[in-house]
Amino acid sequence: MRPESAALSHPVPSSDSLAVASPSLPQPPRPRSERLLALSSTEFDLLVIGGGVTGSGIARDASLRGLRVALVEREDFASGTSSRSSRLIHGGVRYLEHGHLGLVFESSIERYRLLRLAPHLVRPLAFVWPVYQGARIPRWKLAAGLKLYDALALFRNVKGSRSLNASQVSEVVPGLRTDGLRGGSRYYDAATDDARLTFINALAASEAGAIVLNHVSVRSLVVQDGRARGATVVDSLTGQPLTVRARAIVNATGPWSDEIRKLDATNGGGPTVRGSKGVHISVPRERLPTDCALTLLSPVDGRVMFILPAHSHTIIGTTETATRAHPSEVRASLSDVDYLLASANGFFPTAHLSREDVVSAWAGIRPLVASAYSGSGDAGSASREHAIHTSPTGVLAISGGKLTTYRVMARDMVDAVEHALGLPHRKAPTHALPLPGGDIPSLEAELASARSTVGRDDIATHLVHAYGGRWRQVWALTHAQPLLAEPLAPGLPYLRAEAVHGVTHELVHTLSDLLVRRLKVAFETRDLGRAAARIAASDMAPLLGWSPQDVERQLADYSRDVERLFGIDPADA
Repeated sequence: MRPESAALSHPVPSSDSLAVASPSLPQPPRPRSERLLALSSTEFDLLVIGGGVTGSGIARDASLRGLRVALVEREDFASGTSSRSSRLIHGGVRYLEHGHLGLVFESSIERYRLLRLAPHLVRPLAFVWPVYQGARIPRWKLAAGLKLYDALALFRNVKGSRSLNASQVSEVVPGLRTDGLRGGSRYYDAATDDARLTFINALAASEAGAIVLNHVSVRSLVVQDGRARGATVVDSLTGQPLTVRARAIVNATGPWSDEIRKLDATNGGGPTVRGSKGVHISVPRERLPTDCALTLLSPVDGRVMFILPAHSHTIIGTTETATRAHPSEVRASLSDVDYLLASANGFFPTAHLSREDVVSAWAGIRPLVASAYSGSGDAGSASREHAIHTSPTGVLAISGGKLTTYRVMARDMVDAVEHALGLPHRKAPTHALPLPGGDIPSLEAELASARSTVGRDDIATHLVHAYGGRWRQVWALTHAQPLLAEPLAPGLPYLRAEAVHGVTHELVHTLSDLLVRRLKVAFETRDLGRAAARIAASDMAPLLGWSPQDVERQLADYSRDVERLFGIDPADA
């Protein structure tokens, strides 16, 4: 096994020295070798399979209730659906049209909580919804619906919704088509970094005592006397097989749920999860500039879609179509890209967006409950409510839900685990305990401190938004080695110090872990982060024990990985 803590070729402050400077900062996770040993030598109360936002949230909740928890993820945290979303924490205004009021209420309350528990990662975002002559949702109906949206949030959103006339909409959104514009509304939701929100839940689980491991795949379940009592797993980085013993097992693998069900020999019946493909594209901000988000009814087919500001880029999404593609291979197709471009051009006629403007395109599969589809089989009208199933051997599986409600899903699942184990009910303080980095008195004060210390607004803003109150831990690395203050990619605020910090503090083991999920480099560069990968590899190699040959293999693996994730298929799967 390659050591995680091998000496760097350049000096980097130790975690001990950082702790002296900032005593409130936690220690880094235990070395991987120690966590692997604990995985095979401990009898756990709960084994969670799947490191998406739901699985990571379950591990955190259960650990905070005092359970002995192991979390294993085949690839990396948020490597599936949890890193391929619209990056929104929202009440789900479009769900009102389908009558899913309970979900909107629950989502709105969770948005309110997350704005307070992770203020660095979950931030208010203003939306404008323009209304045109002949629209499926007329202006009066939209205004009434948004007042209901405010009410379902118990009027605790950032601000209440407000009707706008046509001139006000045009003033707020320059370049928007004015032909037929009747007005619109402004309302508020929240934006997030989906992959980092997922990761900090896994990190919080680790800090609460869970044994958390990425790049560990489940090969089979251990069934004794008709009950699942563990699993055989393989460390993908070394090929080492291990047996994990656990009193309860949770399948939180999202679109992969039915694959884990197949490992349970007694499990029969049809699929419990039915995938819906969602595609997003990113274009340079200057090609489609907007300071607010837009909710639109696509002129192509009338479905709700978004145009979202994202730093130096603008995101357009999403599609919602049934797919037969395997979750590991789902990608955008040319028809998906053309649909999103045509939809955006329909509202911004002078933009003339084309395929050449697309910096990146990505797709994810929403793991909707199979029974939640309407009789028409339309993915857009399918409920996002979650459901918990128990197999004959006692494996608990959760499906459905959405990013915004992950904490509620986690709570409900751990309640079910307690019931299955005959344990007295305990309540985890996840509704009130800040997530890592979120224990800051004021986001604005933290940003001001970072700007004063770092000296560059874009880098300071990125560090605080990514790490919250822990940004100093990253920036301290540049004191001992100024080279680490250099960017990983020109024009972007990501630093070489983050490659080092990713390995020592954020369970980064591959270039994709860093550049696709801990950071958004792959999403925001036309070469999908390939040039940045070589720079990052030079800083990661001493820590991970990579030889020059290992570095070349890692670079080749990264290139294949981003092609798998961001490549555009000529036809739909």
